Amino acid sequence: MDPLIREALRVRGNAHAPFSGFRVGAALEDDAGRIHTGCNIENATYGLTVCAERVAVFKAVSEGARRFRRIAVAADGPTLVPPCGACRQILWEFCGDIEVVLADPHGHSETLRLRELFPRPFDASLL
Repeated sequence: MDPLIREALRVRGNAHAPFSGFRVGAALEDDAGRIHTGCNIENATYGLTVCAERVAVFKAVSEGARRFRRIAVAADGPTLVPPCGACRQILWEFCGDIEVVLADPHGHSETLRLRELFPRPFDASLL
């Protein structure tokens, strides 16, 4: 199994999802090959909930990483679960057109470019 998927599945177990029960893990690989992980963390207000992908990006940046190769997102849904719109925006701004690997605990996976999920991104080039 791809180590990035393995880490996303592992950290999914750390998710704090007492309200939705929907646990997500993310593993972000930087250009040095280090893997930065994140899981979703829910809040009773829901609006303050943070997705796994954003946790992974923010952890990586806080640890000094600035360039990234790919991210794996692991969830157990009826189909492979892509990042939400807010996460796509953060991924675009901090990671660019990286590979996005969608995976589930049953061994299914799919790899896309972020541009396929986010075809007309808003970024600093538009300011």
